[in-house]
Amino acid sequence: MTLPLTEMPRDQHSDDDRQDLARLLRRLADDGAGTGLTVAEIRDRLDERAYGLLVLILAIPCLVPGLYGVPQVVGLAILILAFQLLLGREEPWLPRWFLNLRARAAWLEGMADFTEKRLGWLERLSRPRLKAFSVGPGERFAAIFMILATVTIVLPMTNTIPSVALSLLAVGLIQRDGLFVLAGAAVATGWVGLLSAVGVGLLLGADWALRLMPGM
Repeated sequence: MTLPLTEMPRDQHSDDDRQDLARLLRRLADDGAGTGLTVAEIRDRLDERAYGLLVLILAIPCLVPGLYGVPQVVGLAILILAFQLLLGREEPWLPRWFLNLRARAAWLEGMADFTEKRLGWLERLSRPRLKAFSVGPGERFAAIFMILATVTIVLPMTNTIPSVALSLLAVGLIQRDGLFVLAGAAVATGWVGLLSAVGVGLLLGADWALRLMPGM
């Protein structure tokens, strides 16, 4: 017999790769019906999936092209989470005042509804596979590319593509889908490579222009 999520002991890991994102959020909405849940209660119920879901929630607003201000603030929070994941911390540390914030029941319900209606494609495309890239050392692998992507998300007007990478990496951790983690890593690497190439090109172009100036 499976214990309801609200009755599950704190020290017992509830990580179940058969529970996809929509089911996880629906269970949160059901548990928070009426009074809602604090961030600490949400984190404890998500257990090992807290990192992936928190990063996904933070990355989704940054998908909006040309956004300024929000990615810079969100990027710092994602970096804090990613470094903790890289260091192997079992659950994310967050300031006490933040953990005490309460998510209203209506917000939890709305988040669950949105996921079920708009993100149903996740259930069709993602599933537990290639777990070497999404569990244990694979989580540290994902954290490296989260950091890589986040470094570029704070640059002005460059937030959308690294946010896609972060979303893929987060979904990979939530769904225990190593293929999504690899896809996110590929997007992050490609984006950083492109920005690096553009930066080198601009530097070389500037150098070339400066060399021409004395002869003008």
